[in-house]
This record gives sequence, structure tokens and C-alpha cells, in this order.
Amino acid sequence: MSQSKNKQWIGERSKFLLTGSIIGLIIAFSPYLFYLYEIFPSSPVWENSFFTYESKYYENVLTAAWTYLGKIVPLLLLSIWFFTCKHWWYHVILVPVIMYGFQLVTAFYEDAYTDSNIMMDTNQLIYLAPFFIVILSIVYLIRVKIFDRIYGIDLSEIDETDVSVFSPISETDRREVKSFQEEEQYWEPAQEDYYTQL
Repeated sequence: MSQSKNKQWIGERSKFLLTGSIIGLIIAFSPYLFYLYEIFPSSPVWENSFFTYESKYYENVLTAAWTYLGKIVPLLLLSIWFFTCKHWWYHVILVPVIMYGFQLVTAFYEDAYTDSNIMMDTNQLIYLAPFFIVILSIVYLIRVKIFDRIYGIDLSEIDETDVSVFSPISETDRREVKSFQEEEQYWEPAQEDYYTQL
């Protein structure tokens, strides 16, 4: 029994080590991945045995490859960071991931289908704003849940306290002070005589 658990633990450990090694190699070779653009020709058409690529927007395959790899490498590194991050805020990493993904799709679309009437990259924040709002909402909800769990704050207590936004004291305290003032045995501070003598 103990021997099978030991083999299972070693198998899981070796998978973890293999995955970590692959991720480390990808990160270490990311500059070389970026500089792969230098192998492309500096002409508008690139023909090979598999396909023919024509750069219409950039009019140079080298420039198009430089642009694509300038988007792919950060996208790859941010994706690795997103999938390996153990912090509670890791969803925020999706914001630059979506931005680089959108820029990559836009760059490829503009190069493949040159249409001067469609300028996608000019208003990219308008296209990305709904994604940003959703992601930031998710992150805020996660933050509230974590702080609730860490500090033991019961969110239902906030509704019961009747906190007024514009007042430094709560409605419950205000009612208590009012009831105390309305009692018959209310103590009123004595007037100082020296004010009247001045």
C-alpha cells in the first residue's frame, strides 16, 4: 500500500518537474522566439513549399513578422503568467492578454485584408472596455470574498448598521442619542456665568 502511494507521489512530482522545465525553457528562449522575424524575407511576398504569404498592409514580410512576433511573445509570456500565478488578483492579467490578442488579430486582419475604410486599431479601447469591466468586476468580487474570509467581516452586518454616507455616526447611534435627550432626566450642561459677566 505504501509503495503504491510512493510511486504515485513520484509520478506527480515528475509531471510537475516536467511542466516547470518546459515553462522555464519557453521563458528562457522567448528572446530567440522574438528574433525569429529575421529569417523572413524583406519582400512583399513569401513563397514556400506549404503556402504563399503576401503582405498587403506592411508591404514587407519582414515587417509583418516583426509586428506579429512583437505581439505573440508578450502574449505567450502573459499567458504563462496567468496560468501559473497563485495570487488572488491573477484575473487582472487577462486585461493585457486580451489587449495583445486584439492587437494581434487586428494586425493580421489589416495585413491580410487591406481595406482603407476599416481602421480597427484606432478605437481599440472602445472594443476592449466591456472585457475590462467584466474582468475588473470579477477581481473586485474575489477581493471582497477574500477580505471577508480573512477578517471575518459579515457582509450582512453592513446592512444592519444603517451607516449614512454623509454622517460620521450611524443611524442607530443617532436614534440612541435622540432617545436619551428626550428622557425626563436629561442632564443639560450648566451655563457658564463668566460669559454673562463679560
